[in-house]
Amino acid sequence: MAGPVLILGATSAIARGAACAFARRGHALYLAARDLPELERIAADLTIRFAVPVRCGVFDAEAYATHNDFLDGVVREMKGLSGVLLASGYMGDPLAAREFESASRVIAINFTGAASILGLCADYLEQSKQGFIIGITSVAGDRGRQSNYVYGAAKGGLSLFLQGLRNRLFPAGVQVLTVKPGFVDTAMTFGMPGLFLVASPTEVGERIVKSLEGRKNVVYLPWFWRYIMLIIRSIPETLFKRLKL
Repeated sequence: MAGPVLILGATSAIARGAACAFARRGHALYLAARDLPELERIAADLTIRFAVPVRCGVFDAEAYATHNDFLDGVVREMKGLSGVLLASGYMGDPLAAREFESASRVIAINFTGAASILGLCADYLEQSKQGFIIGITSVAGDRGRQSNYVYGAAKGGLSLFLQGLRNRLFPAGVQVLTVKPGFVDTAMTFGMPGLFLVASPTEVGERIVKSLEGRKNVVYLPWFWRYIMLIIRSIPETLFKRLKL
């Protein structure tokens, strides 16, 4: 059986898609998020469908002081880890995010909490000299836009953090994959105006695992978002600041 994989933010639609892809390949799974009853339902479904061991437990990205004990407990229960997928995310209300209290929560979940737990995972995998880290960021982190610049800043910071981990962990044989999804059919994007080319989370989850197998460093999903964001990044600032994006 393939090595155990820890999935953080496991109740998200993309995480479920990736969990199915890992389970299909024979990986044991540890699912972690805030909603334990939902985690238990997902774990039961994966166990029945793929006949792999699936454990679950509560993980709070904002409870930084608990992260070390949480990871130690997962490693003990799973008898080691071969990899980690971070799928935690929180967009919040873009208008409310102009207020510091709301903005700080967006940053705490999408960057600070992610950096806390992934730093600990990096230490463990570096000592093991094997494995992988997958971090799901967002195309929103490629350029600051008035519609979601706090969320974009947090995800952009996470992308840079993952880039640094990739550079640090390469000598230890640990792979770090940065995943930048565009619009995906999830609870986070439900009801948002102006969505287009919305992808299936099941397909995105499968592509994440295939990208890992292909030894990719950074991947946009679906693939065409690489070119959409290339165009957006190339717009001169004198023009970009006048656009309603």
